[in-house]
Amino acid sequence: MPTHTYNKLVRDLIPHIIEARGKRANTRVLEDSDYKEALKVKYREESQEYFEAENDGEALEELADALEVIRALAAVHGASWDELEQIRAKKAAERGGFQDRIYLIDVVED
Repeated sequence: MPTHTYNKLVRDLIPHIIEARGKRANTRVLEDSDYKEALKVKYREESQEYFEAENDGEALEELADALEVIRALAAVHGASWDELEQIRAKKAAERGGFQDRIYLIDVVED
């Protein structure tokens, strides 16, 4: 019986989906520090998958995955999604967003 090794954080329902397909998923629940590190790795993975997306649909799927990981990362850093959104909104009010597409070339010191 072939075995595929993943050793990575997966969404909560993935083991059930695997088992529904007649396979066995060996899992463990991560301790807090391991969970935080696994989320960091997962965020990097989702970011890389976004950069590799070949069309808008794939890009949006990867962005949705990244958002799910960001929600979990906010929680491990002690914040809710609403608190993270408040931080984002405050920074946007103070420094703006990215809607104006401004690309800084350089700064000349006078």
